[in-house]
Amino acid sequence: MSKKAVIFPGQGSQIVGMGRDFASAGADVDGYFQRASDVLGFDLAKITFEGPQEDLTRSNVAQPAIFVVSAIAFDLAVKAGFQPDMAAGHSSGEWAALYAAGVVSYEGALKALEARGRLMQQACVAEKGGMIAVMGLDQPALEKLAADAGIQVANFNSPVQIILSGSAAGIARADELAKAAGAKKVIPLPVAGAFHSRLMAPAAEAFTALLAGIEMNSPRIPVACNVTGGFHEADPASIRRRMSEQITSSVQWIRNVETLKAAGAKTYVECGPGKVLTGLVKRIDIESTLINVTDASSLEAAKAALA
Repeated sequence: MSKKAVIFPGQGSQIVGMGRDFASAGADVDGYFQRASDVLGFDLAKITFEGPQEDLTRSNVAQPAIFVVSAIAFDLAVKAGFQPDMAAGHSSGEWAALYAAGVVSYEGALKALEARGRLMQQACVAEKGGMIAVMGLDQPALEKLAADAGIQVANFNSPVQIILSGSAAGIARADELAKAAGAKKVIPLPVAGAFHSRLMAPAAEAFTALLAGIEMNSPRIPVACNVTGGFHEADPASIRRRMSEQITSSVQWIRNVETLKAAGAKTYVECGPGKVLTGLVKRIDIESTLINVTDASSLEAAKAALA
């Protein structure tokens, strides 16, 4: 039987104005954002809808904002008849997947994401680092290259897109090694620091303490785990542990998609701003059916396929 997976984007998908037009599809957009602002302590709607983009890009703003838009998109899709069989999210998007699976409440996810973004930003300031995307080298070669440069693989995004992360000196060395090894392209990423690397250890430690105060339940549907590549265990304590580990661990997105596919997923519905994950899934599961719910018009176009 063909199954459907819902997938959620992470930081980097944010764009000023995102989510606003979902009001025309019947969503209480102002209500979602007001609830978020009440949790966060600042006017999230104003930054999301008016910008500037550099303010929206701050980790403690971008991560909650993307989550709110993703939650609106998902809730509207469910209202249209969508019943996902499993869920996954990329990096901070994994919190939206946990929300979709009933593991964490809307407010609980927002509390986690605000703290996650704030703590990661603090870690970026404390120790300068960076990230690069490398094209044209295979996974074993890049894992060795990262080790030789003293950095880590941050994201296994697709067979042709792997991201490295670490100290500024390590990134510079990895750039040299990648070009010498014949990489087709090495692209510095416009990020605040070395996400998904050892440099985020202080953030992960503080985040672990915060998560103890956020209520979690066993998932209603399977949720892919970025850290392991497989599905999360049902035990909320295990989920808490993995979500803390995720901050310093590689995002195993290739394995996540392979796990969803092995569990029967043939249709992937990306809920939230942008179409980044749709592009990545297309390179991993070439026979998949891909649907986006990124705004009101895409929701309307997808309704027949969602039901």
